[in-house]
Amino acid sequence: MSHDGGLWLLALGPAGATGLYWYLYRYYRNTDKSYAFERETHVDAKPVTGTDTKVDEIVGTRESRIRGDNVAAYRQRVPRIGGNTS
Repeated sequence: MSHDGGLWLLALGPAGATGLYWYLYRYYRNTDKSYAFERETHVDAKPVTGTDTKVDEIVGTRESRIRGDNVAAYRQRVPRIGGNTS
């Protein structure tokens, strides 16, 4: 085996590793299949509906804590306003 004939075998290792890396990168990243949300998605804008209902007013710092906080039992869910507690 001559010295020139084995040179291609040495070059095959880095070239194959580079090709495999590029193939896996393209496969997992999907860089050629990008989706432009802003251009390709149609969103119908509608007027905002609803009401603003004033529930309570706290002026100044009369109360040092928020009613219903979960500082002591932080693993317990805070009850939601409006009834649905799931």
